[in-house]
Amino acid sequence: MALYTVDVFSGSDDSIICDSHAQGVIVKATQGTGYVNPRCNHQWDLAGQLGKLRGLYHYAGGGNPESEAQYFINNIKNYVGQGILILDWESYQNFAWGNTNWARRFVDEVHRLTGVWCVIYVQESALWQVANCANTCGAWVAKYASMNWNSWTLPNMNVSSGVFKFLTGWQYTGGDMDRSIFYLDEAGWKKLANPTGGEVKVESKPAPAPVNNSPETWTDSLGDKWTAESGTFTTNQPINLRWGAKTSSALITTLPAGSEIKYDAYSRHDGFVWLRQPRSNTQYGYLVCRDANTNEPFGTFK
Repeated sequence: MALYTVDVFSGSDDSIICDSHAQGVIVKATQGTGYVNPRCNHQWDLAGQLGKLRGLYHYAGGGNPESEAQYFINNIKNYVGQGILILDWESYQNFAWGNTNWARRFVDEVHRLTGVWCVIYVQESALWQVANCANTCGAWVAKYASMNWNSWTLPNMNVSSGVFKFLTGWQYTGGDMDRSIFYLDEAGWKKLANPTGGEVKVESKPAPAPVNNSPETWTDSLGDKWTAESGTFTTNQPINLRWGAKTSSALITTLPAGSEIKYDAYSRHDGFVWLRQPRSNTQYGYLVCRDANTNEPFGTFK
C-alpha cells in the first residue's frame, strides 16, 4: 500500500493542503537555529482538521547539528508523536552541504530527545552524504521527471535508494506543488511517528541561542547584500545571464534549460534570488535562480 503526500512551507497556499489526492501533509517547522515557519501551526491544524496524516520537517542550515536538532524539537515538542519527523538535507542555504557526518549527528540528537528516528529528505545524487544514517532512518528521495510534471500520476522512471534498504518516500514533482508517494500504509506512518505507540516524552532542554555560522557577506555598490556560497545551478527553463544583478542590466546571453552554472555568491533582492557567476578577467555574470516571494526555484542546486 502507498500514501500520497504534499509538503508545504510558509508561502504555500492552503489549497495544496486541501487537495483531495493528498493523504498526508508534511509541514516545514524550522530552519537553522533562527527561523520558525510562521504558518506552521495553522498548516498543521488544517491538515489535522481534514483528517490527513502529518509530518514536520527541519531544513538544515548547516550550523551545529545538535543545536539545530534541539531548536527543531523545542519548537514542535507538543506535536512529537503525532507526525513523522524529517530532516530536509539540501544544498541551498546549507553551510554544511557535503559534510557526511552532519545528518548523523542531527538524527542522533533528535532520537536522544524524543526516541524517534527522522526520515531524511535528500536528492538522489546526494544520498552518499547521508549514507551513514541508513541503519536507523528512512530515505525520502527527490527525483523529478521534469519541473512541469503537474500530475498525481507517477512518472515511469527508476529511483535509487543508495545504501538504504528501500525507499520510504519519493518526491516526484516540484512544479505547481511538491507531490510525493510514501511506500507505507497508515499504520506504518504512525509507527514512524511514534515507535512505541505510547506517550512520547521529550527531553527538556532550553532552546539554544541562534548560532552565527554565516559565511562572508558584503553589500555591493547598489546596496544589495551578498553571501559567499559555492555551488552549481542547473536551469530548468531559459534564463537570462546579465552583466549585473538587475532585470534591467545588459544581457550576456539567454541560457537554455539544462545549462549548468558555477556560482560563488547569492543575493536576495528585487523579488528574486540572484547568483553570481565568476567569468574571465575578474568579471561576473548574474542570473536569477529563485522567486524570492514564493521560494520557487528555476532549476536545481548541487
